[in-house]
This record gives sequence, structure tokens and C-alpha cells, in this order.
Amino acid sequence: MLVGVVGKANVGKSTFFKALTLANIEIDNYPFVTIKPNHGIGYVRIECADKFFNVKCNPREGYCINHNRFVPVDLIDVAGLVPGAYEGKGMGNQFLDDLRQADVLIHIVDASGSTNELGEPVTHGSYDPCDDIRFLEIELDMWYLRLIKKGWDRFARAVQQEKEHEEKIVKDIAKHLSGLKVNEEMVEEVLSKLDLDRSNILSWGEEDLKEIAIELRKKTKKMIIAANKIDVSTAKENLSRMKKEFPNYLIIGCSAESELALKEASKNGLIEYIPGDNDFKISEPDKLNEKQKNALEFIKKNVLDVFQRTGVQQVINTAVFDLLKYITVFPVGAKLADSDGNILPDCFLIPQKTTALDFAYRLHTDFGNNFIKAIDVKNKITIGKDHPLKNGDVVEIISGK
Repeated sequence: MLVGVVGKANVGKSTFFKALTLANIEIDNYPFVTIKPNHGIGYVRIECADKFFNVKCNPREGYCINHNRFVPVDLIDVAGLVPGAYEGKGMGNQFLDDLRQADVLIHIVDASGSTNELGEPVTHGSYDPCDDIRFLEIELDMWYLRLIKKGWDRFARAVQQEKEHEEKIVKDIAKHLSGLKVNEEMVEEVLSKLDLDRSNILSWGEEDLKEIAIELRKKTKKMIIAANKIDVSTAKENLSRMKKEFPNYLIIGCSAESELALKEASKNGLIEYIPGDNDFKISEPDKLNEKQKNALEFIKKNVLDVFQRTGVQQVINTAVFDLLKYITVFPVGAKLADSDGNILPDCFLIPQKTTALDFAYRLHTDFGNNFIKAIDVKNKITIGKDHPLKNGDVVEIISGK
């Protein structure tokens, strides 16, 4: 799974990315700070299974604080887009192609309206952030159309000449667009919705291909809107308006700058803070200088007290669990431990409807090939290979080897 962080230049993308990863990346106040995509590891937050068993876990990857497990997720932060990116303006085509493998997009928008369409600073509230959402939709749709049209004429002629091509057309189109993670089920849904003439693919015109591009983009590039800079006075009204104007999107207000400040303070031992919480505790008040005290007071008063959280953790959790529909499952050996005695060392993010056998293969090919049964450790019951796993399950795989 790959989560793409995308958006116009200078809206706080790099700050958001660093707040999720604490990666050492360049942050500045001008367009195209990010020229090459930044890769990093972010974390979704879940309730750890160690709470259920009243034990303390030993994560192999990620970390756990007070029964809150943070499970790693791959992230890519792509450089800022400009209008006309799909035509190659700015660094457009490179940036869009960097997003090709992303399974879900987090679109960072400057909710305060203080960054214009070119990513340049303007007076707070003078720019409509709703335009950014429309702009990115157009960029992605036109990008998809460009990729679909590439070699389309030759492809369409070849398909038309095939025997029983009407029956094979869905499979052929899915194969043609496999680079966009398009599958046969998606193609069938789109063609049925658009009611295109499958007997004559050569009759499909520019507008037909554009409609196909739009529908497939919606299916393969799920998107959540992170309305950033909610600590700025003009953001609250804009956030409300964005939610009304785009009811089909999940839109979450956030302050990446506040989250980054809290994580840095926690990392340095100045405060106790669990990402996603609605408060923090100052642990070393004597070590705080006046500037740090004022910053923490501002975050508490203008972000946490008003919005209950910085929103950054909520954004990535929503992207992974609500949009991608992933669940978490803990694989264990005897007595919840691995061969080294580590308790609940692993936690996997897997798609919904994953079966016990699917999960066995995910752990190791030998486990799948020699699968005998699985045990739902929480409920102390045996489950078969076709049993769909649930979020938070703790599973022991029993195999012949």
C-alpha cells in the first residue's frame, strides 16, 4: 500500500509529510521546494491487542504507547502541482507520474485561502480553496485521459478485429490500463454506467474516453482532502464551505505545523503527547523557553481546544481505514510470542475480506501451501481457510511444516 501526499505548491505538504514521518526534508515558503518525491514511513493509530490480553507488546516495526499501536504505512510526498501540469507545465508530468503507484491520495489544501493558484503567498482569505479541489480533479482526469489515449487507436483497431471481441473487451481494456491499477471489475462497472457501444469500440470518441478516464480515476485514486492551516482565522469558514460544496469527499481540517511542533517537543522530552490525542502534558516546564511556551499555548488554545486534535493522524487513519477499507490483524505463535519471546511483535494492514488462507500466504508461502487451520486467539476458536478476518483479530496459523 502506498499513500500519496499531493497538492499545489506551498500549502504545507512537506510540513504535513514531516509531521507524519519526522523525516529530515526541506521545508520553505516558495514553490517547488520539493523537486524529487520524498519517500517515508507514516503510521496509522489503532488500539493494540495487548490491551485485550493485559500484556505489554514488543513491536518489530512501528511503536506502541499506552496500548495505542502505530502501524507503519508507506508514504510519498510529490512536488507541488500547478494548473496545466498534465500539459507539462511546471514539473507536471513528472509529478503526476510519481503518483501512478499510489493507492490513495491525501490532497493538502490551504484552508486559510492564503496561497494562490501558483503557490504564491497572498492575503489570508483572498483565495478560494475550493478552486484547488476542482483544479486537482481536472489535472488527474486529464492525466488519466492522456494515459488512456496513448496508443489507443492502434489498441482499438486490434480489439475490433478480434473474434468475439464484445466478450473480451473488458479484459482487453483492463490489460491496456493495468499500469493505472485498473481491473476487469472496474472496467465492467464503468462501461455499464456509460452504456458505450461494445460492438464498435472504434466509434468511441474523445468525450467517451474522457468519461472513462474520470470514472476510472475515481475508482483507482481514492482521495481525502486535508484542509490545512485551520489555526488561521479565515480557515474555519472555508472548511465549512468546502464540506458543503464537495459532499462526496471526506474533508478533514488539520494543522500540520501544530502536529509537527508537538511531535518535535515530545521527541525532545519536553511534553508527553500521543499523536491523535486532544491534549498534551508538559513534562519539563523548566526546560521550555518563552518562545516554546507561547507556541504550545497557541496550539492548545487555537487548535486542540477548538478542533479537539491537530487532524493529521485522523487524515491518514481515514485514508487507510475508511477509503481503502484496510483492517489490522496480529499474527502470533504460541503464548502470543515469537521464537525470541517478543509479545505481539507484528501487526499487518490487509484488505477487508482477506481470508485466513490469504493471510497465511501473506506471512509466508510455506504457511499457505501447508495450511491446516487457523486459531482466532481472542475468541479461542478454530477457523477455516475461507474464514474472513476482522479488524483487530489475533490469529495463529497452523501449518503442516
